Amino acid sequence: MKNHHGTRINLEKFTWEIESFSKNTKKLESKPFKIGGCKWKISMNPIGKRVGQLSLCLEVSGNIPTYRWRKFVYFKLDLINQKDREKSIVRDTQRKFNKGYRIWGLSFINLIDFCNPEEGYLMNDKCIVEAHIYVSDDEFNTNIQNENLNNIVATNGSTSGKQEIESSDESERHSSTTCESSQRGNNVQGSDFTLRHILDFEKLREEEKTYVPLLVKVCTLHPSLIRSQKKKPDLFKEWAFISLGKVLHFLNTTKARDMNEDACNQLCILWDELINKCSGFDLTWLEPHVHNALGVKAQLERSSEMKTLQNSVVAMEIKMLRLRGELAATEAEFKVASKALIEAREGFTEMDFDVALDYELFR
Repeated sequence: MKNHHGTRINLEKFTWEIESFSKNTKKLESKPFKIGGCKWKISMNPIGKRVGQLSLCLEVSGNIPTYRWRKFVYFKLDLINQKDREKSIVRDTQRKFNKGYRIWGLSFINLIDFCNPEEGYLMNDKCIVEAHIYVSDDEFNTNIQNENLNNIVATNGSTSGKQEIESSDESERHSSTTCESSQRGNNVQGSDFTLRHILDFEKLREEEKTYVPLLVKVCTLHPSLIRSQKKKPDLFKEWAFISLGKVLHFLNTTKARDMNEDACNQLCILWDELINKCSGFDLTWLEPHVHNALGVKAQLERSSEMKTLQNSVVAMEIKMLRLRGELAATEAEFKVASKALIEAREGFTEMDFDVALDYELFR
């Protein structure tokens, strides 16, 4: 296949082997790899009790050089079936990466089916992901996804990454749908792509633009967020996602030590606005995080009380050590004085100092 400059597009390949998968309880990330002059990494999430869908994301690794940096990328992610290669799940898309949009993701398979060894995706506690990537400085003039993939040439040199991990978690029900919604009747891949059509990013205020990467991530992990707003009026959808973005931004930027009474009140207001005025979202995945954040204030107060008690105990211990030192010194002085007293009494005869001083005294 050729791009708009007439050159043939070459896909570069990266293989990510994940071992000891069952020990994982957090998001997985591959080691960084370089393709098209840029560093990338693949992430797999979620591995959690409340989310039933496994997603894979391609993300820019490390710092982006300048604000104007941008790359147009076609990428194909394969979740390899180790029993039958023909049953591997393949998702492909083309996206623009820049400072504001450094991660794009696709949904693959229900976690219960993924974790079932009979399905072939996770065998001997190991799974394999392949990424086929083409990076361009110029925008594509055609939809690569609609082209015959046989016309795309894979480069001979491919890189691979093998990763041992330490954790995992439970999985839930099956669906091979991508994290997508539809626009004007056409299905598109990626909930983040649909989000772009729900929110006019260019018209957002500067503060609201900081919400976008957070919204992209959660919509990739929770496609129902997009689906629940599909039939709502445009203004309502924009309001709903901005309200969600405010809560996400607060949780993402506020440190635990800053959760004083004012911060708790602010989070309560944001959360109440989100759940009471923006109906339609299933926020069971977010609610525990909000409650935990609100519980930090009580934890801070207990921590402060414990610190005061600890300082008091330390001060008393120091005082006890000082008093013990003084007692030991006094005991040593007492022994010396007692010995001196005994020696002084030897050969000493007491006299009555009240008698008159006459010669009778000395007879």
